[in-house]
Amino acid sequence: MAVVLGSGEHRYGVVENWAKLPDGWEFRDVAAVAVDSKDRVYVFNRGEHPMMVFDRDGNFLRAWGEGVFKRAHGIHIDADDNLYCTDDGDHTVRKCTTDGKVLLTIGVPDVPASFMSGKPFNRCTHTALSPQGEIYVSDGYGNACVHKYTPDGRHLMSWGTSGTGPGEFNLVHNIATDPDGWVYVADRENHRVQVFNGNGKYEAQWNNLHRPCALYCCNGAHGPRFIVGELGPGMPVNLAYRNLGPRLSIVDKAGALLARLGGTEGPGTETGRFLAPHGLAVDSRGDIYVGEVSYTNWSTSFPDIPMPRYVRSLQKLAKVA
Repeated sequence: MAVVLGSGEHRYGVVENWAKLPDGWEFRDVAAVAVDSKDRVYVFNRGEHPMMVFDRDGNFLRAWGEGVFKRAHGIHIDADDNLYCTDDGDHTVRKCTTDGKVLLTIGVPDVPASFMSGKPFNRCTHTALSPQGEIYVSDGYGNACVHKYTPDGRHLMSWGTSGTGPGEFNLVHNIATDPDGWVYVADRENHRVQVFNGNGKYEAQWNNLHRPCALYCCNGAHGPRFIVGELGPGMPVNLAYRNLGPRLSIVDKAGALLARLGGTEGPGTETGRFLAPHGLAVDSRGDIYVGEVSYTNWSTSFPDIPMPRYVRSLQKLAKVA
């Protein structure tokens, strides 16, 4: 019997060995995942083939992005199945078709803005779209801000600076929007998600989160629901603590907790446990795809254990009816 995570209406069975990779291929870290209108799954990873595409049953369809992407970090997909690929290695966002044709590039490849300058980009992390198609970019490791662009890539505004107050960030790692135009920002090392209007005005924040890393908005009959991928402890002094993740949390628009998936026993490679949830996507049936940066995170989670040759970095969680 499959391992089931969650509770109540938020229950998911772990699908073992979902992705069927070609012989000799591997993901390494899976930084982000997206699902298109035909339930094809796009796996943005840090292996030799940056974008791998599968059907919903895990059958391999194609790969692309070789020689284009330096370090996969974030991916968002729009209503027309265009993919917005955030590369924190070369400081760009590329809008691509489903077969990899680049339609738009925001940022100059390999030319970062000055560290903490507030100017785009220094290791940007993710994108989201407003209901009007405006592009929000979280920027990220070498900045502490969010940038807003027109659909054709013209810069409109930026907000945020380093700090712990409202509208300030300590590693702005992910971003999402809802149909009403609210902007949700995973402020990872401040252990919160901040909520803004479409022009960057601070409105609220969600607490009761531990290092929120991945962020995905699901729209349903009861309004927006959000899945938050949380990292576990990141310091030697608290590695053995429990109930801190890594885990997935499901919350409503106000940030109220609806369910948690995993995370009570700390990081692990066993079925039903997580190492480093970094990217999330949901298909038309409500199944969740979880990308994990397991290789990058291994030495943090298991400093005294040599990393094995292969570490799982993608999981599928099937919605239980």
